[in-house]
Amino acid sequence: MQTVWHSERTLKTALISKNPALVSQYEKLDAGEKRLMDEAFRPDSDLFGPITLHSQSDWMTSHPEAPQGFEEFFSDPYRKTPSPQKHSVYIQCIGLLGNTRSISEEYVKWLKGYCEAFFYGLTVKLLEPVPVSETRCSFRINDNTQNLQIHAGVGIFSFARYGSDFYSSHYEGKLKKLQKKSSSDYSVFDNYYVPEVTSVLLLRSCKTLTHEIGHIFGLRHCQWLACLMQGSNHLEEADQRPLDLCPICLRKLQSAVGFHLKDRYKVNLFFKALVRWVDAESTDTPTVTPKHSREDPPSLPKPVEAFKEWKEWITKCLAVLQK
Repeated sequence: MQTVWHSERTLKTALISKNPALVSQYEKLDAGEKRLMDEAFRPDSDLFGPITLHSQSDWMTSHPEAPQGFEEFFSDPYRKTPSPQKHSVYIQCIGLLGNTRSISEEYVKWLKGYCEAFFYGLTVKLLEPVPVSETRCSFRINDNTQNLQIHAGVGIFSFARYGSDFYSSHYEGKLKKLQKKSSSDYSVFDNYYVPEVTSVLLLRSCKTLTHEIGHIFGLRHCQWLACLMQGSNHLEEADQRPLDLCPICLRKLQSAVGFHLKDRYKVNLFFKALVRWVDAESTDTPTVTPKHSREDPPSLPKPVEAFKEWKEWITKCLAVLQK
């Protein structure tokens, strides 16, 4: 196991920058916001900590990347920024999740609500689900898992790989023999496997959804502190990754979505929105999708047991903001 430490000076440069204009922008944050951001420099902070590498197969070890501080992010001419005409995030489910359409629709609504809280101020819209064959995306077979993967020019991730048996030899969706006759034959994709809907699946989905959308807004993999924007090579590493952003990536997100920090954007509203999402329609009883049920349940409580530790973290952040 290896811990990645950065000096206070290095972290301050990554967060605040040496560019006078960006330094001035940072100084305009209100006192509570600055207290939260400055937690990045405290070695004993219980809000933000260093990155821990557990094996040689972890992302940072196997995928060396140039670090991206706020100044590098801000000066990137290719990053996408919302405008009054374009300020919506679209979510579309490819195929169904769970045993019924109603379960799939409810699950995607949970993701929509989480997205609205995380990307506070943007509009999040749901598109009608489509079968894989209608996407017309190209695809490949993973050399290691022998599972199908879709290529697309948008943020995309698979629910199936968060199932408990995805990486096992017993995985029900493993490709046995590709029957695709031509480049226009996509029907092989429509016999997909769906995992059970659990609290852990929802947690993993929220992590990956916001991570991938973060990339669309120009946030590269974080190499400063333990952070949602860390890369991950495998499920164990993804589970160790926090659900939240470090201060450096939080500042990037604020800039990316176009908020004026001093006048419009209040970080405490962002955190309160996330707490409301966890509390809304939550249940103390773990909820799963029955494997063989063919009937739609009358209601599907949001399974948020796995979010308990994260909610406690948000509460600590709010305490810092409201001192």
